[in-house]
Amino acid sequence: MKRVLVIGENSYIGRSFEVFVKDKYEITMVSSRNNVWQGINFAKYDSVLHCAGIAHISHNPKMESLYYEVNCDLAVNVANKAKSEGIRQFIFLSSILVYGTNQSEVNHTTLPKPDNFYGNSKLKAEQELDKLASKNFNLCIVRSPMVYGRGCKGNFPKLVRLAKITPIFPAYPSKRSMIYIDNLCEFLCGMVDDEATGVFLPQNKEYLNAAEFVKFIADYDRRYIVTTRLFNPLIRLLMKRIAVFQKLFGGLYYTKQGNEDDYNIVEFDKSIYQSIENRTLSADLVLEYE
Repeated sequence: MKRVLVIGENSYIGRSFEVFVKDKYEITMVSSRNNVWQGINFAKYDSVLHCAGIAHISHNPKMESLYYEVNCDLAVNVANKAKSEGIRQFIFLSSILVYGTNQSEVNHTTLPKPDNFYGNSKLKAEQELDKLASKNFNLCIVRSPMVYGRGCKGNFPKLVRLAKITPIFPAYPSKRSMIYIDNLCEFLCGMVDDEATGVFLPQNKEYLNAAEFVKFIADYDRRYIVTTRLFNPLIRLLMKRIAVFQKLFGGLYYTKQGNEDDYNIVEFDKSIYQSIENRTLSADLVLEYE
């Protein structure tokens, strides 16, 4: 049985992974706060899964140093300890936002071009971690798109909440990559089993279109909603000026790689049902540090 050390015991992905693999791996969850991880003997583990980080995006200049401290410096320090104690694989959870928000279709040849603290801190971490990679220390970088599932925070519950109240929504032609938490956990299992090294771009088989998604939720709630192209010229204008419109209607997606069936164990419809049933949605953005 593989032994995996997860850094970030309170992170959404870390907690979900622990539950998902409880019968598959020997899992140890460790806090990244107060340097607790420094007292752990890494030598007995096969892989380190680094989930700690600031999970929301801020444009407040006062937050910039914290982003680099948590998303970059912490990851590099943990990786240095892992390598020095003989860990064979280090998995770093990065983000599609290393490519910035002005891209459209992204693939392995697309050059990263972050345009906020979050994306830039993740890219800098990748660059520093790459210096540690060797034949005995496999570096696995996972640039995930938006992750959603039961109990998630961030943009997904905000979109669901909007879908539950709006009577009309723009039918704007856009698509985004996203990934359901169980599909991501299955993907991470593959990375651990293979002791994978390199940069990976996991995603659901289906792209997200905001209008189709909102209508899907409305149908689920047995509500009628009108989608219209009437507002599209205004949407195009607002996307250039207001960040929230870019987030909602902008396109940012990975080219299909052909292996999505290998880890997409939950179909899109079912994943949405499982994410919104019997739960209280919160639109709050929180500082998810670990």
